Amino acid sequence: MSHDILERLMAVLEARKAADPGSSYVASLYARGVDGILKKIGEESAETIIAAKGDDDGQVIYEMADLWFHCLVLLAHRGLTAEQVLQELDRRFGLSGHEEKASRKSTE
Repeated sequence: MSHDILERLMAVLEARKAADPGSSYVASLYARGVDGILKKIGEESAETIIAAKGDDDGQVIYEMADLWFHCLVLLAHRGLTAEQVLQELDRRFGLSGHEEKASRKSTE
């Protein structure tokens, strides 16, 4: 189910590239460019942090959904996909965090 949601969202985000920024929130984000999208991700990150400090799990889920959504907007803006992120997570599966970090250092 979750993979299907990501695919559907990515398709909508891609379609919004051709939309009028005055009629589409996502198109208005694209029109603001990377800096505008990153500003929104920063705002959503802060809201997620604030929600996580509280006791309302529903608010954490709500804010996390906003954060994920805006991260997907960034991916689409850059021509990247959620599938690519899932592939990277799959590549890391089974590696300890220490091993994964060490593998990045050897390629830098």
